[in-house]
Formats: sequence, structure tokens, C-alpha cells
Amino acid sequence: MAKSLKANSIRTATRKWCWLFLGPVVIAFVIGFVWPFFQGIWLSFCKFQLISDAQFVGIDNYGKVFTDQQFIYSFWYTALTAVVSLVIINVLAFTVAYLLTQKIKGSNLFRTVFFMPNLIGGIVLGYIWSMIFDGFLSAYNTSILIDQTWGFWGLIIVMCWQQIGYMMIIYIAGLNAVPGDMIEAAKIDGATKMQTLFKVTIPNVMPSFTICMFLSLTNGFKLFDQNLALTGGQPISGQPPIGYTQMLALTIYKTFYTSSTGARGTAQAMAVIFFILVAGMGLAQLAYTRKREVQQ
Repeated sequence: MAKSLKANSIRTATRKWCWLFLGPVVIAFVIGFVWPFFQGIWLSFCKFQLISDAQFVGIDNYGKVFTDQQFIYSFWYTALTAVVSLVIINVLAFTVAYLLTQKIKGSNLFRTVFFMPNLIGGIVLGYIWSMIFDGFLSAYNTSILIDQTWGFWGLIIVMCWQQIGYMMIIYIAGLNAVPGDMIEAAKIDGATKMQTLFKVTIPNVMPSFTICMFLSLTNGFKLFDQNLALTGGQPISGQPPIGYTQMLALTIYKTFYTSSTGARGTAQAMAVIFFILVAGMGLAQLAYTRKREVQQ
């Protein structure tokens, strides 16, 4: 009885004082995220140089977005980059995680080595790899800044090198959570290692696939700092000029900061469309992979 009264007293006190602790966080979230988010939507319908000078122009900015050749090209280029990196990152991360859970010597050292690239900032990473690529490509009289194909695969390599270690940790957690009795039962039934992997292990690791695929997809679409430091969108050619390795986030940045002041509203409209695209694709991927979890 005394324990029940004490528990009720604790719950009452928690309900009474929780807002004292949650209040600052909620206020910071509203000021730092909610208000700028809705203000950004409003500015996408305006022409402005400063926020205080914003003039409402309706959907003109959105009309300009869908006729902007750089934006359209960047969307398809970003989609291709995101999909290719998603496949490579998750296949390699799961493979490395699976090997490191097979009780090999030095597995903890390998986990640390594979995870370390994730700790390096994107800008630093981009500049380091640009020097590595150019040092290699100089033997072939070319550069990552003038060869579109090398620019694309350079971005893929940098993304994979940085993110595989992070995804590996998530897959290791999922693999360690696979019930041992199910694996033992499969062995007793005569299942081979490959059959156990595809029929027992992978179905039980589907929640980890859901998380990693979501992170890979959204990170691929939102990529900015590595793109800026590695290629800066180069090579650039054509009329109007098109950055052949320029992804969506970098396109929005350049439209806002390097174009005329009248293009800032257009850049803001690009950002809104960008948010809708990333959110829509991320939610669609979550729905699909979670459905697969239920089926398994």
C-alpha cells in the first residue's frame, strides 16, 4: 500500500513539474525549427532581398523552378546518386557487419577503423578526397573537376567511405539480436550457411535494413558539403550553364547566394519542393520496408 501511494505521488509530481523541464526544449524547437520552417514556406511565395522587404508574388517562384534546367538536371542527378549510393552502402555495410559478427580475431579493431571516417566533417573529407583523386587522375591527364564520370563516381566513393561504418554499427546491433535458437534450429534441419543467411538472418535484420536504407536515401538526397568541397558542381558548360555534378542542395545554395537578389524567392521555392521530395521518398521507403518486416 505504501509503495502504491509513493508511486502515485511520484507520477503526480512528474505531471506537475515536467513542463518546467520540457518548456525550454519546446521553446528552442519552436524558435529554431518550427518558426523558420513556416517562414521559409511564406518566403517561397515572395520576392525579397531581406526578409523585411519581402513582396508577395504568388506562385511565380514555383513556375520558375519547373523551368529551371539546372534544377531539373540536379534532381535526376541527385536521384541517381542517392539510389546508387543506397545500394552500395547497404550491401557493403551489411557484408562487413556480417563478417565482423563471425567471431574473427581483431573484430573490435576493424569496427573502430570502419567507423572512424564517419567522424570526419564533410567539407574536410571532400577536400582530402579531391586531392587524392586528382593525384591519381593526373597520370591520365584529367581531373575530377573536368570529367563528369569521375565526378559522379568520386561522390559515390566519398559517400560510401564515410557512411558504411555508421550503417555497419546498426547492422551489427541487428545481427546480434537475431535469436540464436533459430540459427541452431536451421543448422539442425540441415540448412547451409547461405540458406540460414537468407531465410533466417536477413528476415530478422529487416528493422535494421529499414533504418539504414532510410538514412542512406535521405543522406544521399541532402548531400551538400561533400559535393561543394569535392567538385563544386563542375564541370560546368552549356547555355544556360549546367553544373554536371551539381546536386539539389548545392543548386539551391548557389541560386540563393550567387544569383541575382530576385532569385532568392526562387531558391526558397526550390527548398520547399526539395523538402517535399525528400520527405515523400523517405516515407514511401519506410512504408515499403516496414511492410516487408510484417510479412517476414
